Amino acid sequence: MSTESRLRIVWLYPDLLSTYGDRGNLLILARRAHLRGLTVEPSEVRSDQPVPVEADIYLLGGGEDGPQALAAQRLIADGGLRKAVERRAVVFAVCAGYQLMGASFFAKGQRCTGLELLDLSSDRGPSRAVGELAGEVDPDLGLPTLTGFENHGGRTHLGPDVRPLARVSVGVGNDGQTEGAWSGTVLGTYSHGPALSRNPALADLLLRWATGRQTLEPLDDTWSDRLRGERLTAVKGTT
Repeated sequence: MSTESRLRIVWLYPDLLSTYGDRGNLLILARRAHLRGLTVEPSEVRSDQPVPVEADIYLLGGGEDGPQALAAQRLIADGGLRKAVERRAVVFAVCAGYQLMGASFFAKGQRCTGLELLDLSSDRGPSRAVGELAGEVDPDLGLPTLTGFENHGGRTHLGPDVRPLARVSVGVGNDGQTEGAWSGTVLGTYSHGPALSRNPALADLLLRWATGRQTLEPLDDTWSDRLRGERLTAVKGTT
C-alpha cells in the first residue's frame, strides 16, 4: 500500500469485461476493507485509458470473445498491468479475465496472445460449462471450499509454474479436475457469483496480500455464510 495508507483498487476495462456482474468483486473488497478502517480508493479504468501502475489490487471480469480479444491487445500494448505485477500488486481475474492472464486463449475461432502473467493457456472445450462450481482450495491458501457459478466454453491448461486454485468437486473449472490458478499475488478463477461475495475468505486473502497484513479483524459474515451454505448444500446431491 501507499505511504498514505490508501488501498487503491482498480477495476480494469469495465466497458469490455463486465458481462456477469463481476463489478460486485470491487464492491465486496471495498466494503470489507472499509469495515476494517482502511481508506479505500476504488476506480474504474476503461479500455481507452492508461492502466495506473501504482494501485494495490487490479480486478478483471468476464466478457464475450470480441471484447476479450480487444482487452488483451490493449492491455499488452499498455504494459501497465505487467509493471504492476512486477512490483507485486495483487491481480484477481475472473473467466475471460482469467484466460487473459495466460499465454494464449481462443476467441472467435482464433488463437489470441495473452498477457503471460500466469503459466497457463486456454482453448475450446467439447461443450460449454454452465452451472454451479465448487472445489477444495489449495491448502497453502488456507481457504474454505470454493463456491461459484461458471459459464464458459474454454478449457484451461496449467503449466509447472502455476498452482491450481482448487480441486473440482462440482462443475468443470479448468478441465473437470482443477479450477483456477495462482502464482505469487496473481489469482484467477472461472467462478462468478460474484466470486468474492460467495467467498469472503478469498476476498480477505486478497486484502492481506495487498496490505501485507498476516491477519485481519474478523467481520460478521452471517449473510454470506448463509448464502455459501445454501449453495453448497444444493450441490451436494450432484456429487
